[in-house]
Amino acid sequence: MGKVTREGAKRARAMLVVAMAACLPSSYVLAADGPKLTPAMRAAVVTHLEAELKSRYVFPDVAGHIATDLAANLKAGRYDQDVTTEAFADHLSRDIRASGNDRHLMVQFAPKFRSPPAGDPPPPTKADLDEEQAWVDKDGAGIAAVRRLPGNIGYIDLRQFPPADFVVPRYKAAMQLLAGSEGIIIDLRQNLGGDPHAVALLLSYFFRENDGRHLNDMYWRKDGSTDQFHTFPVDGQRLLAPVYVLTSARTFSAGEEAAYDFQTQKRGTLIGATTGGGANPGGMFALSDGFIAFIPAGRAINPVTKTNWEHVGVKPDIEIAPEKAFSTAYSKLIDLQLKAAKDPEEQDALRKALGDADHVEAPVPDYTPFHHD
Repeated sequence: MGKVTREGAKRARAMLVVAMAACLPSSYVLAADGPKLTPAMRAAVVTHLEAELKSRYVFPDVAGHIATDLAANLKAGRYDQDVTTEAFADHLSRDIRASGNDRHLMVQFAPKFRSPPAGDPPPPTKADLDEEQAWVDKDGAGIAAVRRLPGNIGYIDLRQFPPADFVVPRYKAAMQLLAGSEGIIIDLRQNLGGDPHAVALLLSYFFRENDGRHLNDMYWRKDGSTDQFHTFPVDGQRLLAPVYVLTSARTFSAGEEAAYDFQTQKRGTLIGATTGGGANPGGMFALSDGFIAFIPAGRAINPVTKTNWEHVGVKPDIEIAPEKAFSTAYSKLIDLQLKAAKDPEEQDALRKALGDADHVEAPVPDYTPFHHD
């Protein structure tokens, strides 16, 4: 993989704005509301949004369709009652997502945001890197929990994929705790996405050393280039035990990519519900009057299926209500051990673990779909 560039880190950070708005650096802080809007301000935002979509959106024909709908909505007075920035941003977000059928599309009010400079970004300063690291650390690098469960089952709950350069020590520590597990559960049911490099970092622990597995490609409209993502050498023990990956309708973007990669590489069994259906990566761009838009500028291309999960989501191998996915996966992993166990004491311990499967998971999950309009 090599080092992630500052531009790559900013791109990944922008892809996480919706998931981590409460803990972003000051330049990305989203304001809940701002000044009362005038008709001229609303018109300027819509006009700028139309132009950015036509210039950047990965599918130019779809961008033209969205822009036409926006202009018609503005002319018909559909936004006249949106006098607050929060209401206007929410209205625009719902409209462009519906018109473009792309759940990554989003508008926010963030007056401190500044678009990345054109061309090659300047080298990051120490202050830049410290700010980035503090942002990642504040949310635990997206790792909500790492546990060793009865029956020697490892469990990791991942809520985001922050920029890869800033999560390496956290991932290494988490994988050390999981090493030696007889089975592993990767919980992506509340994962809203992030950096594809971090997805590759995670997957790299689940294949043999020097495997070099081709996981995913990303095509970018701007220059027609394609980024490739492979597994790569990592510091620490590889985890080769059976894997179950938990999904829900909330699983989105890079969270979906991780699930799709495990599935298409036949390295893990997916269990839960079909994911949200967002496979078009992009970034945040400034509009006028303090508004910003997330505009997908690329699309994922899986090297196995030659397609992606946009609109359709990632379909699990075992479809079940998300709230039952953990206990089902846990029971299946315990059952695998029970069938192979010869020692009576080990068999008794595994039967007890199997009987307790419904009581092992932590409570209060959130499986509502991302951008649920």
